[in-house]
Amino acid sequence: MDRNPVVCLAGTLDTKGAEYAYVRDCLVAAGVDVLVVDCGVLGEPYFAPDIASAEVASRAGIDLADFKAGVEGTGGRVTAVGKMSEGLRALLLELVEQDRIDAVMGLGGTGGTDLLSGAFKDLDLGFPKLIVSTMASNNTRPYVGHSDMLMAAAVTDIAGLNSISKQVLGNAAGAAAGMATIRAHVQAQAEASKPLVAVSMFGVTTPGVMRIRQQLEDEGFEVVTFHAVGEGAGMEHLIDVGAIDAVIDYTLPEIINHWNHGIFDPGVERMEAAIRTGIPQVVVPGAMECFNFGAVDTIPAEFNTPERNVLIHNPNITSLMATPEELARLGEYLADHVNQAPGPKAVALPLGGLDNYFKEGSQWHGSDVTPLFEAVRAHLDPDVELIEMDNNINDEAFADAVFALFMKQWQARTTQPAAGH
Repeated sequence: MDRNPVVCLAGTLDTKGAEYAYVRDCLVAAGVDVLVVDCGVLGEPYFAPDIASAEVASRAGIDLADFKAGVEGTGGRVTAVGKMSEGLRALLLELVEQDRIDAVMGLGGTGGTDLLSGAFKDLDLGFPKLIVSTMASNNTRPYVGHSDMLMAAAVTDIAGLNSISKQVLGNAAGAAAGMATIRAHVQAQAEASKPLVAVSMFGVTTPGVMRIRQQLEDEGFEVVTFHAVGEGAGMEHLIDVGAIDAVIDYTLPEIINHWNHGIFDPGVERMEAAIRTGIPQVVVPGAMECFNFGAVDTIPAEFNTPERNVLIHNPNITSLMATPEELARLGEYLADHVNQAPGPKAVALPLGGLDNYFKEGSQWHGSDVTPLFEAVRAHLDPDVELIEMDNNINDEAFADAVFALFMKQWQARTTQPAAGH
């Protein structure tokens, strides 16, 4: 890089100008250049930005002078946040495309975090993005989405400078400066030269996944595992954007978590990205029988019943068993989604147990999940390869069979993705 690293500092300079001025000075002290983008619509900026709010608004197709008149009031504020976020997103994509910035940073309360996150989270995976937010100690999924955006807890409200906020904001500025400075090195290290295989995993399916991972890596693949605690949404997203070349969907508790609003609900329908993209896939119903809540006293009464056979995974997580009706529906769901996928595909059933909960000595040992298996057999298209083994999912023999099945699908693909996807 033949220029100094640049952090784009974006936000509302009319309402949080003093805080932005302080962060700008911290970034400069950290040795990076700063490009300030104003997103304010209520008044004049506290200091002159490099890119004015009128230019941000123009990216969303609005005239800021006309727009300001309708901003007062709750409805107008919501519109302002949405439009300025839309404009900022377009502007940031331009700046990244033109290689003018190396990181982006902002500060916000609820409205500011909405505005900034709506623009930041669409930047490519790996591009540094950081928001100091009063919402960072709460549920951050609505802001982060599937991105790798960082959120730092503001601790205090972002409404004036004091001995606490100066430390929080200053440290965040240091983090943004560090990410911008090291960006070129990180990009060079992350250049992909091997096909990337995604594998879904739970704690109770880890042994099988780790054996398959080692075999894949020995065959020259790069492997990324996704913890099936909601991260399956990120896996679906990365498949959709072409970052992943093939998938072994080994662990599927997120489906019934989604249906029953468990704590590992991914917020999306699982197994659909492979339909949209046609990448090679092998599907295994690992842990498909269970959904999850927090500690026992957090389980909704409708689910805390004997038929659910509540299992305490740890003091903060409980696992609940699907009913026979749900198991049948799950098997049909799996088969239907595999049937729709246009790429090379296969299914493997571990008849001796869907996870370690079925191991001898465990609470769910001997539990009957045959409705799931029967539904898969009944609904899976006959031309889809199906293997069934009397093993637990974590047995070496089963993991080895899944690996071999995957290699068969990989070799059957019509075109090999270019290195680096």
